[in-house]
Amino acid sequence: MHVVTIETPALGDRTYLVHDEHAALVVDPQRDIDRVIDVADAVGVEITHVAETHLHNDYVSGGLALTRRVGGRYLHAGSEHLPFDHDPVVGGDTVEVGALRVEVLHTPGHTAHHLTYIVRLGDEPAAVFTGGSLLYGTVGRTDLVAAVSTEELTRAQYRSAHRLAALLADDARVYPTHGFGSFCSSAKGTGDSDGTLGTEKQINIAFTTGGEDDFVDQLVSGLTAQPAYYAHMVQLNTSGAFPVDLSPPSPVDPVELARRIHRGEWVVDLRQRRAYASDHIAGTVGIELADPFATYLGWLIPWATAVTLLADTSDEVAEAQRQLVRIGIDRPAGAADGGIDQWAGDHGRRSYPAVDFSEVKALLAEPATFVLDVRRDDEWARGHVADAVHLPMHDLLTRLRDVPDGRALVHCASGFRASIAASLLDRAGQDVVLIDDEYTNAEAAGLPTT
Repeated sequence: MHVVTIETPALGDRTYLVHDEHAALVVDPQRDIDRVIDVADAVGVEITHVAETHLHNDYVSGGLALTRRVGGRYLHAGSEHLPFDHDPVVGGDTVEVGALRVEVLHTPGHTAHHLTYIVRLGDEPAAVFTGGSLLYGTVGRTDLVAAVSTEELTRAQYRSAHRLAALLADDARVYPTHGFGSFCSSAKGTGDSDGTLGTEKQINIAFTTGGEDDFVDQLVSGLTAQPAYYAHMVQLNTSGAFPVDLSPPSPVDPVELARRIHRGEWVVDLRQRRAYASDHIAGTVGIELADPFATYLGWLIPWATAVTLLADTSDEVAEAQRQLVRIGIDRPAGAADGGIDQWAGDHGRRSYPAVDFSEVKALLAEPATFVLDVRRDDEWARGHVADAVHLPMHDLLTRLRDVPDGRALVHCASGFRASIAASLLDRAGQDVVLIDDEYTNAEAAGLPTT
C-alpha cells in the first residue's frame, strides 16, 4: 500500500492518494484537481474512487469534478442529502479499491456526519484517513456547524477518538486532512507526532485530558475566531462545485484600474509587504502572496466583491488565482502584471513607513501616536504591549470608527496580518506605520508588556 500526500499549505490541509500500484483512492481532494491527476499519472495508477470525510468548511471540494473527470465512484456520507450523483456510505460499509479494503467508520465531532476511512492491505499497518476527526496532537474544531451544537459535537469528537484508539493497533498510520495551519483544527496537544496512532495516544488532547468533561472544557475554551468565508463553503460543497477555470484573467489597464478603485472594488496588490508600504497605488489593498493569502483575503473581503489582482509577474497572478478558487472566488475581475510602474499610470501613489519593534519606542514619543494590535482575542489575552489599542484584523472593516485619530503603529504576531491591516487603514485615510516584526521582539525592544 502506498500513500501519496498532496499538500495545500496555504490552507493547512492535505489530500491523499492511496493505491496498490494499480487502483487508487483519493481522499478529500482540493478544487484544483490537476494536481491530483498529475500525481496519479506520475505513479501510473488509475483513480477509481474519490472519498470525502465530510462536507468541508475551509475549502471548496474538487471531489465531484474529479470523479466526473476520471469516471470513478464518489463516496460521501449517506446521511448527507446531496443533489448530485454519489455513492452514499455509512459506518460499517466496506469498499474494494483494487486490492485495498476500505472500511467506513462514522466519527462524528467535527461535523455530525463525519466519516473516517480505514484502508487495509494484507498484514500491513492500516492507513487511517481521519479528515477533521483525529488530527496530529489535536482534533478538528467542533463549533463550525452551529453554536448550539458545539458541546454535543465536542463530546462526540472525544468518543470518536477513543473509538478509533480501541479499534486499531498502535502501528496504524493516521492521515488527517486538517491540522497543518488550518483554522479547522483546535487546541494543541503536548508534543510532536510521528503519525502513528500509538504516539497520538500519548500526545493528543483527546487522550491526555482528565476525561470527557475536561476535554470539552479545554477544547471549547481554546476555540478561536474562524475565517468569515467559512460561512459559504458548506453551501458550495452541498450543491456540488463545478470545474475551475484557471486561464489567465483579463488584462486591466491603468485607466480601468482607477475606475475600479473609485467604485470601491478590491484591487489587491500581491507584492512583498515592505515593497507595498514604500510605494503603492492609493486605494488598493496590500495582501502579500504567501501561504495565508487566500485565507485572509477570504476572511476580509465582502463576499461577491469583484477582485482585481496586481503583481510583478503573471506567475504570481496565476498562483493567487489558484489559491482563490479553493475558497470559491472563481474568477478575478482582471489582473495587471509588470510591476507598479507598468500598472499605476497617472493614478496617485502613497507610502508609509515599515519599522521593527526597536524603532517603536522613539515613535511613541511623538504626539497622537499609539500602538494598534490587530491579533486575535486569544493572542491579545496571552500578552500585549501596555496601553496598546486592540482591534482584531478580522473586525477592522466594520470597526474603522473605533480606531483613534492619530498615527497608528500596527502590529500582529509576525507582520503579515499587520501589513494587511495597515493597507486597509491607509486606504481609509488613516496615518499608519507598519511594524514588520515578530511580537516576541517587543519586550526586548524596551516596550512594556502585560
